[in-house]
Formats: sequence, C-alpha cells, structure tokens
Amino acid sequence: MELVAGCYEQVLFGFSVHPEPKADGDHEKWTPVADFTHHAHTASLSALAVNSRFVVTGSKDETIHIYDMKKKIDHGALVHHNGTITCLEFHGNRHLISGAEDGLICVWDAKKWECLKSIKAHKGHVTFLSIHPSGKLALSVGTDKTLRTWNLVEGRSAFIKNIKQNAHIVQWSPRGEKYIVVILNKIDVYQLDTASVSGTITNESRISSVTFLSESVLAVAGDEEVVRFFDTDSLTCLCEFKAHENRVKDIFSFEIPENHVIVTASSDGFIKMWKLIQDKKVPPSLLCEVNTNARLTCLGVWLDKVTDRKESLPPAAELFPVSKEQSKSNKKDSGHVVQEEEKQSKPNTKKCGLTGVSNKPTKGSSQVLTKKRKTEMLGKKKRKKNKI
Repeated sequence: MELVAGCYEQVLFGFSVHPEPKADGDHEKWTPVADFTHHAHTASLSALAVNSRFVVTGSKDETIHIYDMKKKIDHGALVHHNGTITCLEFHGNRHLISGAEDGLICVWDAKKWECLKSIKAHKGHVTFLSIHPSGKLALSVGTDKTLRTWNLVEGRSAFIKNIKQNAHIVQWSPRGEKYIVVILNKIDVYQLDTASVSGTITNESRISSVTFLSESVLAVAGDEEVVRFFDTDSLTCLCEFKAHENRVKDIFSFEIPENHVIVTASSDGFIKMWKLIQDKKVPPSLLCEVNTNARLTCLGVWLDKVTDRKESLPPAAELFPVSKEQSKSNKKDSGHVVQEEEKQSKPNTKKCGLTGVSNKPTKGSSQVLTKKRKTEMLGKKKRKKNKI
C-alpha cells in the first residue's frame, strides 16, 4: 500500500507501507518508507482522490493532475475548471467527479480522461461533494447556502435544500442510508428515507474532515489535536484520543484483511496510521508515523488490489424519493449543463448512472496530457533536471 499526501508546499508525497509480522506480546507495527515526491502543481494542493490505478490531485492552480501509481509516472493534467479545485471523488475505476470554486461539478471518464458532463452546480463555490454508493446520486454543498441532490442518471438537479449557512462537508454513509452535513463545528445527520435531520452532533472545534468507520460510527477531526468517534444514531461521543501535536487536517479510513485502519494528517507534518479496535469505545493503537516536514492539506491511501463496486444497482427512483413539492422547487432552480462555444457536438443524453455513462464527451471537455514522466524517487544520487 502507498500513503499519499499533498501539502501547501505544492508537493505530493508517497510512502510505501510494509506491515510487519507481530511478535508474541508486541504491538503490531508497520514501516513507512519514502517512495517519491512530485512537484507538478504551481500552487498548494487542495484535494486528493484514489482508485485502484490512479491518484488525482487538485490544486489552487485550477488543475487536476493524474498519477499512474502502477507505472509511477505522471499521466497528465485536466484543465477545465476556473478556480481552486475543492473536491475530488472516484466512483470505482470508471469515473471521477470534481468540484471547484467556479461553481462547476464535472464528471470525468477515468479511462479516456474526457469530461462527460459539466454542470453549473452552485451560484458560489462548490465546497464538497459525495457520491452515493450506487453511483446514481450525488450530494453537494456550496457557498450559496444550499445542499443539492444530483441525479447522475440524467445529469440534473433532483432537489435543492436551503440550509441557511455555508456547509463545508457532506458525506454519505457506507450503505447510503444516511448522510451528514457539516457546518463549522456542527454535524447534521440526515436519514435518506425522510431527507430530514434526525439529530445534530456538536464537536468542540471547527471540523476539518470526517470519515465513516461503519454505518453508524463517524470519525471526526478538527482544528485541534484530538480525533473523536461519534455514534450517529445516539449522537454521543464514543471515545477521543490525541492524534497529533497540531490541528488534524485530513482523515481517511480503509479496510484490509485483519485490519481496519484510519490515517490522519496534520499541520505538524506527520502522517499517522492507527489500527481500530472492534469496540469503537476504545481508542485505536498507533501502527506507524512519518514526518514530512511540510504543512499537509490532504491525504489518501492507494491499495494495489481494489475491486470495483458491484454493477447490479437498485433503480434510482428507489434511492431518493422526491415529493411533488420538491419537484416544483427543482423546476425553478435546477442545475444546467455548461457548454463552451468552440465545440458544436451535442452532449450525450443516454440515461445511465456512473456505472454506465456514455464515453462521448460533452461540450467543454478539456484535457492536457503531458509526456509521461517518472516521479522523483528519494534516495537517487543523480537526478536529471527535466525529471521529476
């Protein structure tokens, strides 16, 4: 596996992690080894996403860079947004969705790296987005104080909810039965079947990142050294532990055989990996840590063997029932497809979720592919000037 993290200093770090067999009576320890650094962006990194082949990074330089992790090469850059890239998320290995400060949400073909759909999603910035596990719906929040539900089958707005404040995080639960919306230090828990708030969790500081550990347990990191686990049903704090010496900027979780792991990145420069105990009321144990000596902003974990989500999906109508009142609201303020004047081809209108979006790009799709370059490997004595 590979730890990847971006920072204010415009660099992407890669560390290969090697689990070590546990000796009798000893705590399990893993060893991170510096693998590469890559300086492709011209501004700080702001978002990162991973699938089984690629790592993509977004930046304040308004570009998305693609890295082929199997070949360890720079695969090129996507240039479509006019503003800081605020969020990136893969759905399996076939599609990537990006959001930015230009108010656009773009759906990308992650094979051909073409823009399949570009939607004017928010009147202000898109601050966060989350794809439903089915791939048929997405949620987004922005600086226009709205929470928007997107029908990815048809590429249009399904429902708009005014939330009175600017939310900066939205996240589906693993099974997609609930979702959370974060505003400052408060987490509103919504139930899918009612589309209404079932409860609110209050953290002690502004929340910077969240990740679901199960359908009901949420890990929360904020502008402090502590990480907390909350039960989204009872709305109680199950446990908390000091993770870093400075504020925690991002948190990520994944499961591999015999291990459920969370990873934290902090402004103190450290990335740490923690082994979760089955009882979430017990704090996790530290597996390993590495100091990047950089101000970290985002992180992910690339696993060499990741399977796509199941292709057999329930109908979209069963996932998010829309009332007549909501439908009227949609007609008044629905998102629209942004089209550039230079290209005249019509966007494909075939109705399909992210599991089967047409490969024909919409107007406005744009891509810049650079010559494939090897990433700079730490430890090499001789480096060519043109090599990264």
